[in-house]
Amino acid sequence: QVSLVESGGGLVQAGVSLRLSCTISGRPSGMYAMGWFRQAPGKEREFVGVITQSGASTLLADSVKGRFTISRDNAKNTVYLQMNSLKPEDTAVYYCAAASRFTNTAREYAYWGQGTQVTVSS
Repeated sequence: QVSLVESGGGLVQAGVSLRLSCTISGRPSGMYAMGWFRQAPGKEREFVGVITQSGASTLLADSVKGRFTISRDNAKNTVYLQMNSLKPEDTAVYYCAAASRFTNTAREYAYWGQGTQVTVSS
């Protein structure tokens, strides 16, 4: 049984940084491409970024490129989303998810975490 648990969200002021973590249990974390998605109130779930199984490559949405980075440490079964220069528009519930291939499509992710709230005030 695979489970994903996010942590690191919170209430912060615009311009600061947060690092979200996602810990995977039940299967070796290196089996999966790991994606980050977010959903703001009243909006559809949005792709944020994805990292390959090995961590060799990442893909980031244009809205966060240059501010956010994704990394992973498979020895710790953990994936990270480093968020810098946070803006109020980044306010959302952030989810990590696991997929069998590198993809930006939410429906292709088989496993999801419970989400962690990130709120950015102006």
